[in-house]
Amino acid sequence: MASSRPPGPRTPLPPPADKDNPVRVSPAPDGRGAPPDKRPMIPFSPRRFLVILAFLFLANWLLVQVFAPATERIRVPYTPTFLTQLRAENVKEISAEGDTVQGEFKRDVTYEKETAKDFETEVPTFADDAALSQLLENEGVTVNAKPPGDRSLLETLLFSFGPTILLVALFVFLMRRATGGGGAGGMLGQFGRSKAQRVEGSTQTINFDDVAGIEDAENELVEVVDFLRNPDKYARLGARIPRGVLLSGAPGTGKTLLARAVAGEAGVPFFSASASEFIEAIVGVGASRVRDLFEQAKASAPAIVFIDELDAVGRARGGGGGFGGGHDEREQTLNQILTEMDGFDPAAGVIVLGATNRPDVLDTALLRPGRFDRRVAVQPPDSAGRTQILEVHTRSVPLAADVDLERLAQTTPGMVGADLANLVNEAALLGARRGHDRVERADFTDALEKIVLGAERKIVLSEADRRLTAYHESGHAIVGMLTAGADPVRKVSIIPRGQALGVTLSTPEDDRFNYTEDELRAMIRVAAGGRMAEEIVFGTVTTGAESDIQQVTRIARGMVARWGMSDKVGFVVVAPSDNQGILLPGSEPASEATQEMVDAEVRRIVDEEKEATRALLSEHRDKLDSLAQALLESETLDEADAYAAAGVQGRPATLVGV
Repeated sequence: MASSRPPGPRTPLPPPADKDNPVRVSPAPDGRGAPPDKRPMIPFSPRRFLVILAFLFLANWLLVQVFAPATERIRVPYTPTFLTQLRAENVKEISAEGDTVQGEFKRDVTYEKETAKDFETEVPTFADDAALSQLLENEGVTVNAKPPGDRSLLETLLFSFGPTILLVALFVFLMRRATGGGGAGGMLGQFGRSKAQRVEGSTQTINFDDVAGIEDAENELVEVVDFLRNPDKYARLGARIPRGVLLSGAPGTGKTLLARAVAGEAGVPFFSASASEFIEAIVGVGASRVRDLFEQAKASAPAIVFIDELDAVGRARGGGGGFGGGHDEREQTLNQILTEMDGFDPAAGVIVLGATNRPDVLDTALLRPGRFDRRVAVQPPDSAGRTQILEVHTRSVPLAADVDLERLAQTTPGMVGADLANLVNEAALLGARRGHDRVERADFTDALEKIVLGAERKIVLSEADRRLTAYHESGHAIVGMLTAGADPVRKVSIIPRGQALGVTLSTPEDDRFNYTEDELRAMIRVAAGGRMAEEIVFGTVTTGAESDIQQVTRIARGMVARWGMSDKVGFVVVAPSDNQGILLPGSEPASEATQEMVDAEVRRIVDEEKEATRALLSEHRDKLDSLAQALLESETLDEADAYAAAGVQGRPATLVGV
């Protein structure tokens, strides 16, 4: 499909892997194959905290040793050493505190192998204080008013408050780091700052070459990229670029990737935030964060602001307040977003991209012109689009020669970009566990089965349970093989997977966007085939048909209440769609009489298809027995083997041919 992107060289996809180039050099959009960050972020850990704390205590000890070194003193006895040195005129000065006497000799004195001038001794209580005082006076010893070596003010501060000051400084540093630095308002100011992640245009590696399978949505955004690159071209003609672009679609279709690609193509700063990050228990914090986010974007203009899951704050206003003020907080945050988007200067160069899975619940004020006035629907890709997506996500994956991405894409109808990325990753993991040098076809096949059918469970079934499961799955398969309009049977297995004891995989030949009444009835018959086979063969029913009954009820009720396929109910909708609740517009509650009519019509359709399924299986009982016996012997049959075992002419296998 052609793209109307701005002219410029496109980066071609890397060549397929070969012997000389086993791993491709171009990374996938999800980061596989990308070189590691040269400066990875080092998260804070308790061990690192203890190391820093020990370092600070060590630094405090060194400061004390430098500015207030401890005095080396020897303890000497009162008699004979102290009195002898005193009478020998070797005592320079002393100070006393209680019975403890500290002082300094004029010459070094050695006692018990310790030599020093500073000394300490204890005066016994029975000593004659008057005689000692007279002796000190006669020998000319200085008696100080404070102990020698008493700490100065600086020493006292270091000893008393040094560790505390270091601890406070450490915690202040950690708090500033946690809140992203200092600034006006302190912690309270930081609490109201935006948590949006900023990515500079020069470091944004995602571009339109990484977006595949959604060209229609991509082409809608090419104009946005061109405006950010060449705003003067539009300003000359008085054109104003949309202030907001709403990306809507099912989960995993690539809305976030598309927004990042727009920023990468334009080369402008990209502010990314989830709408739920604005909401806090304190009313007003969300609005403050919105203001801060838009102030940062305006200061960095031209720039892109991306708000993911916009419905978290953009739901229609009204109704009672939530517990703890949560409802008021959400409405204030929404009001602030509306105000900020109204205040945009058309030449400011700030564009808001919003993404949501639920566009039907958004407030109408968000969608009016001047705010999110352009809506881009991101639809699930078709077969060709899935092939392109697989090519993008296998850039850094070495593929074996037997892997055909186009045929693989044909066997994955309904999968979106996230599903296909997961498929590639599961296949690569499986290939690594098996010791393969390259990801092979069997790795993709088994990975697809694991995703679609569920992981195998290592449980041992009794012979009776195996036989019951074999006939149940054979019932599904036979009805699918013999019913016009039913999807072809791709695989039948009685190996327990997920919550099921067996599985029957049926997928269409190509993508389906519309279903006729006959095709929906065929789906009901296939779903009822397992239960009807149990009744025909065993004359009883089991709990194994729970999911089948749910599927049958959902299809039949949709035919009657939503799609107008019942003559009695008529061409009206009496049930909300999948994305609507009973309180949303377009889903008026049905009257009691109408609801009874709907229930009766649903039961009629289900009963008709049950009897048709019972008659079909009874007529082809031999095919049912043959397929069940083959399942008991092989446990798993692919498409070709299943059709051969049932004696039904089928088509070449596709699931195993990827």
